[in-house]
Amino acid sequence: MDKEKKTNGTEDASSAEEHLEICEPATEPLVEEEKDEELRAWIDRLQRLQAEFENYKKRVSREMATLEERISDRTIQDVLELYDNLERAFTSYASDQNVDAFVAGVEKIFGQFSQFLEQRGIERIETVGKKFDPALHEATISVPCEEEKNTILEEFLPGYIRDGRVLRVSKVSVSQGPAPNEEGSA
Repeated sequence: MDKEKKTNGTEDASSAEEHLEICEPATEPLVEEEKDEELRAWIDRLQRLQAEFENYKKRVSREMATLEERISDRTIQDVLELYDNLERAFTSYASDQNVDAFVAGVEKIFGQFSQFLEQRGIERIETVGKKFDPALHEATISVPCEEEKNTILEEFLPGYIRDGRVLRVSKVSVSQGPAPNEEGSA
């Protein structure tokens, strides 16, 4: 029996070695398969994150559009109030032809409109008598006169700024400066 045990023990050891030799190469493909599976998992995760980010961008874009519409709606509501007052003034004038009351009503509406602009931080750009600034003004005509060169002489269309940003430039006439003296040129 001892011989059988020894033989079996030897056989067991050699078969275990053979089994290890057989298993060892099999573990390498498993490691590679695990790596491939892990890589696929990372790729899948990245693809999901990318899709989630795209959905996020679309959602934010929709929310921004909705917010812009709401802001625009509020502004329109405020303008509608001014429009209604102006319409009432014209309707009142059409019924009684009272010019003084009509002018007084339009002046009040103009005051409301000025307040509307002021509440939104909109300021009129100063022009006449100021130096021409191409960032704020657009010269539509230049006129020879006694004023210093590039001095704004007249405003044709007012310009407006809000928080330092130009909403619309002022259209103005600008001085070319004094005409050269005929005596000085001789």
